Amino acid sequence: QVQLVESGGGLVQAGGSLRLSCVTSGRTISTYAMAWFRQAPGKEREFVAAISWGGGSTTDYGASVKGRFTISRDNPKNTVYLQMTSLKPEDTAVYYCAARPVSVSKNTRDFGSWGQGTQVTVSS
Repeated sequence: QVQLVESGGGLVQAGGSLRLSCVTSGRTISTYAMAWFRQAPGKEREFVAAISWGGGSTTDYGASVKGRFTISRDNPKNTVYLQMTSLKPEDTAVYYCAARPVSVSKNTRDFGSWGQGTQVTVSS
């Protein structure tokens, strides 16, 4: 399995931006589809964004973040990013990076590798 470590979370005002990073180790990241999920207190873990393996030619986004968030990958740096703009208080959650071999998925059950999460708090 691949090990994942997220960073970049913090406190930001509504309308602001943050960039999350997910650094991987243990396996070649290029053969993994990567995704971001988030979980707010008292809620289930929610799909945020995903990017296909290799060059990342295919991306997908949750309806609530489409047009505001962008997922990207830098395979030589073993890093996946989530650029978040126009942040809203409802974006407040712990954000998790996840990896699975090859195929993209929006389902948490399909991912066997998870990071520890990074907190994002958006104030109104």
